[in-house]
Amino acid sequence: MAIPARYYDGLVSSAQDAELRYEQDAGGALVVLGPSGAELARWPAGALHLVPAPRGEIRLGANGVADGARIVVRGDDYIGRIRATLPLLTQRQEQERGRQIRLMALSTLALAAVIAAYIFGVPLIASRLVQLVPPGWEDGVGQTVASQIEASIGGDAGLPLCDADPESLANRAIARFAQAALADTNAPFTPDVRVVRSDIPNAFAVPGGRVYLFSALLDAARTPDEFAGVLAHELGHVVHRHGMEQLVSTAGTGLLVGFILGDMTGISVAAGVGASIIDARFSRAAEREADRFAARVAQRLDFQPWALANLIGRVAQDSDFDRALALFNTHPLTEERLRDLTLLGQDRPSGLEPPFTEAEWRAISIMCRR
Repeated sequence: MAIPARYYDGLVSSAQDAELRYEQDAGGALVVLGPSGAELARWPAGALHLVPAPRGEIRLGANGVADGARIVVRGDDYIGRIRATLPLLTQRQEQERGRQIRLMALSTLALAAVIAAYIFGVPLIASRLVQLVPPGWEDGVGQTVASQIEASIGGDAGLPLCDADPESLANRAIARFAQAALADTNAPFTPDVRVVRSDIPNAFAVPGGRVYLFSALLDAARTPDEFAGVLAHELGHVVHRHGMEQLVSTAGTGLLVGFILGDMTGISVAAGVGASIIDARFSRAAEREADRFAARVAQRLDFQPWALANLIGRVAQDSDFDRALALFNTHPLTEERLRDLTLLGQDRPSGLEPPFTEAEWRAISIMCRR
């Protein structure tokens, strides 16, 4: 007895009423007959496969026919007859389900591997990846990050600089110190130190050579050694490109993709990370490198690198915990670091030039006072 069905030839959207007949000759074939008994299609049994269908319906497709060609059968009795006549359909369905499960498992493992590489792999090799970044591109990325930071600090009013005159005694002294610190380092960036009004005692460097020092930290510095120590430390982050390393760790492979695609401004990956740089904590290795750089600067200029530890420790003991959080959290003063800073301050040459004259330090110390 023939099985009633609906036949879609894949060429037009309308369906035709049809009947199905199975012929066992030559490997078997499913024959589709029209209302007049004319043969509409003949699909070899070996080419048949199941197509996803709602409950109470079975849909058949075949390899080598037009896309969209379907045979639709409704009714549990008719569906049972088809499955009994063509047991390979069920076997192929199970095989396809197993293939999809394996594919999903492999996709999940691949995704997990990508996530693991992003979270663990990229930060581990960030210092090496930074060497692939041209300094000119880092400078462009730094400008993007800096614009975000300055917008978050100053808003529409602009960056609240303590002293906007670059030719003032304080600014000229700070610029001279920064240039002297970077002398003989082959650093590709021109240092740009900006002292900003803020109640948060913090200092940080961004990619490309710009350093921000908040007025609350300057007010907390009691000696030129403490100020010179924190400034030399931040310039050490500039020389070793730790800001770019932090950005690579944060943005991951997207930063390198941006480089490959020619995004030389870094807007596609730097957007939204400016504010996070303020509270970013460098690795212990990066902090050690910056401390050692400050110690090397202290070999040429007369200040004690361990004075930085005094400043960090004093800020950490501030009665206002929220103010203390910034510098102490981003520059943690571990016992190991305190010991290293103390050792770095020993055996310094005599007869060194001080980093600032008395007049310069007096101008620096009051530059943020209204």
